Amino acid sequence: MKIMVMEEIMSCNEELAEANRADFAAGRITVVNVMASPGAGKTSLIMELLGRLSGELPFSVIEGDIASAIDAEKIEAMGIPVIQINTGGGCHLDANMIKEAVTELHPKDDSILFIENVGNLICPSTFDLGETIRLVIASVPEGHDKPYKYISMFEAADVIILSKTDLLPYVRFDKENFVKGIRALNQKAPLFEVSCTTGEGLEKVAEWLKEIARVNKLKVRR
Repeated sequence: MKIMVMEEIMSCNEELAEANRADFAAGRITVVNVMASPGAGKTSLIMELLGRLSGELPFSVIEGDIASAIDAEKIEAMGIPVIQINTGGGCHLDANMIKEAVTELHPKDDSILFIENVGNLICPSTFDLGETIRLVIASVPEGHDKPYKYISMFEAADVIILSKTDLLPYVRFDKENFVKGIRALNQKAPLFEVSCTTGEGLEKVAEWLKEIARVNKLKVRR
């Protein structure tokens, strides 16, 4: 019975995700689902990218957390349209939550929508939201073993960020082993090394994202 219930939940989510994807495509909206452990730097990365691409593209943000609106308030202070989703204990966002949030947020056509998922390297990987890009962050302090422990998350990623690289001299992090684990699961996803403290690598990520948005809009027009 539990298996049947789970199958029904997943099937319903997939249908809603496809409906979301169609709506996003109609508005030529590039949707980035940002996933990582708590404290890996999801909000910091989003804010840095917003700052670097400000004036070039319109943005909006959906913030997902179990509780509080701390991160949404940071985004709002930048003048970016944002809406908070509190799951009340749920470990991930789902397609219906996104549908309801987008109805209220009204992201602009030809824009980028960031979705900051709940901090978790397990559940978010199995719930499609209708996104264009799955961006996964792993931070140096977490250790180099994350790709070996959380296979589905890194396997499904469209882009992978190694964050907090300014801490490499101070943390026992085997970068070669980390990259080996990533590439054993995912040969295609670009891997960027960034530090939101020093600014390292952030311009490269911003340029990559801008190109993804450009290509996405061209595909839709065709």
